[in-house]
Amino acid sequence: MKIKFSSLLLLLIFIGCSEEYAVTFEPYYISSEDCENCANVSIAIPKALAQTKLSEAINIALREELIALLNFDEESDAQTIEEAVNAFAKEYRNLNEKFPEESMPWEANIKGDLTYENEQLLTIKLESYLFTGGAHGYSTIRFLNFDKLQSKELEQQELFNNLEKFENFAEVAFRKQENIALDTPINSTGFMFEAEHFTLPENIGYTEEGILLFYEPYEIASYADGAILLTLPFKDVNTFLKIPAQP
Repeated sequence: MKIKFSSLLLLLIFIGCSEEYAVTFEPYYISSEDCENCANVSIAIPKALAQTKLSEAINIALREELIALLNFDEESDAQTIEEAVNAFAKEYRNLNEKFPEESMPWEANIKGDLTYENEQLLTIKLESYLFTGGAHGYSTIRFLNFDKLQSKELEQQELFNNLEKFENFAEVAFRKQENIALDTPINSTGFMFEAEHFTLPENIGYTEEGILLFYEPYEIASYADGAILLTLPFKDVNTFLKIPAQP
């Protein structure tokens, strides 16, 4: 399978960021060549420019996420996005050789966008759709939050001053959105929180509208219910955030 690369320079310098911590990006594209029995891969993500620790941290995090998304071969030791794309295509070819009448071409569409940036923090959202056989494909979102001053990706717990208090606040907001009374079990309307205990999702990110909680299909509900989203305005949650945002 041939892979086509293109890079159209696009400078994205955000007003309000100090020059030292401003981040400049260019779009980075990878797409596979169309063919009848090939895996179809399309990737469009931002690539941080400049030789800084922050740019390196962003690009490493994006690379690792894409490699993890495309890794369907336990023996694959892909170290780059290009190697991960090739490994994904190879795994489909191997499957197709074994079961030519049963296998349908695999597909991977991944898109990355900046959803928020201020002087201290930057968030990138990765949206992906993967089909690797079966009744349907699988769509998901990953949020990557970066501390610009420390030049590192933040773990979920590092976003908050007090994770427990934020979780309690989020539960009240979740119950209100989903019409679940405070005095009834959290799963009373059909959700599937473990041990009837509200928990935060794996993916939380900054957006222009506020903090977004993204529950993947299967995380707390059936696949048919789709993803569950809860947006909490900054004016309501800034007190819980280590890096507050302007409402």
